[in-house]
Amino acid sequence: MGEKRLLTGWGATAATSAEVVSAPSPAPLEPASAPLARLLAGVGERGIIARGLGRSYGDPAQNAGGLVVGDLSGRIALDPDAGTVDVGAGVSLHDLIRTVLPHGFYVPVTPGTRMVSVGGAVASDVHGKNHHRSGSFGDHVEHVVLMTADGQVRTVSPSLDAPLFWATVGGMGLTGLILEVRLRLLPVETGHMVVRTERLGDLDAVMTRMKELDPHVTYSVAWLDTLARGRNMGRSVLTTGEHARLEDLPRGHRDRWALPRPAVLAAPRVPGPGLVSRPAIHAFNELWFRKAPRLREGEVQSASAFFHPLDAVAGWNRLYGRHGFVQYQFVLPDASEHLVAPLLERVAAAGHPSFLSVIKRFGPANAGMLSFPTSGWTVALDVPARPQLVALFATLDRMVLEGGGRLYLAKDARMTPGALASGYPRLDEFRAVRDRVDPERVFQSDLSRRLAL
Repeated sequence: MGEKRLLTGWGATAATSAEVVSAPSPAPLEPASAPLARLLAGVGERGIIARGLGRSYGDPAQNAGGLVVGDLSGRIALDPDAGTVDVGAGVSLHDLIRTVLPHGFYVPVTPGTRMVSVGGAVASDVHGKNHHRSGSFGDHVEHVVLMTADGQVRTVSPSLDAPLFWATVGGMGLTGLILEVRLRLLPVETGHMVVRTERLGDLDAVMTRMKELDPHVTYSVAWLDTLARGRNMGRSVLTTGEHARLEDLPRGHRDRWALPRPAVLAAPRVPGPGLVSRPAIHAFNELWFRKAPRLREGEVQSASAFFHPLDAVAGWNRLYGRHGFVQYQFVLPDASEHLVAPLLERVAAAGHPSFLSVIKRFGPANAGMLSFPTSGWTVALDVPARPQLVALFATLDRMVLEGGGRLYLAKDARMTPGALASGYPRLDEFRAVRDRVDPERVFQSDLSRRLAL
């Protein structure tokens, strides 16, 4: 029926084999959903899971010994009067932005890459640099067209089966196949951003400045030097931004929309341990911090450069070498912000190089039962996969969970069932919805089995 393939997440760890199938096409005069319904009816005991563009870092889009279905693309139908778009689950944010931006719209929330599918954005309830102001992706979804395990196609929304909607938002694809999404868009005048950049010498300085700017900026993120220690621990480059108006563009500027383009470079396949070593990252961090301005305001950048700088390099994950990498992302509530410093001190003392380390502010949680963001601070670290991380991450897990925080399922490759239960207090609500719509567990993944979801 399909092709046996070895699959990993973007971190390129924990590979497993599954039968990968493309969404089948309907026969003439047959409903578009009929072939998918037949596919679900024939699923074996290892189940099925949808896979978009493979950008989850861990194993939520893998299904060892089972089925993985992809190519759930579909249409892009913009309603400019309503400011909404109906978009197929397999459509990338890249293609969606390229379609709606010339009409004066942008996606309301985008993660650090636009090479993710819309269905994956819903299933992971992705967040961006504006969560403190705009929430996460699911907050802007009007409805989801979902095929559940019985082959039925349901339109679910906060007013039409709210429990199923909020189990699907952030539910890692375990409530059904997301077929289409109606998304509220953000009106914009250009495809550019007005950017403020500031260099800050330690963690306390950047956290203080981010709290000061919170009420006044839409987008905010800080790069962290996680190898710096002592008085320089947590030194940062803080970047904030606003969507540029026409009057913000320099006189004579001709590229109003600055549509995103495909990657201009491709990372090579690096043998052995890769290029992300402690000496290399120490040198990079020093250069990156020193070249940043003490304060620069009013810089005009394309939205692509501001939101998705890594998308300029195709396959950048290959730089970590054949063993891959792990992203560790946690959130701590505001009441436990005092734990951010000791957590980063542990990371700095361990000396594991992190090529990409960022800190952001989160606003209030939405109603998603397994949605990750909640008011407070989130830190994400990319580190090369190696056995020594086991002890470090166990220590970090304990500190995060004791502080009332949690780990991000879309980045996870190693969480335990106990950590899931501790960090996600609405887990039983999610399981109750799954029991209702998928009692036989047709939808499964490596992640769902590992975490006993």
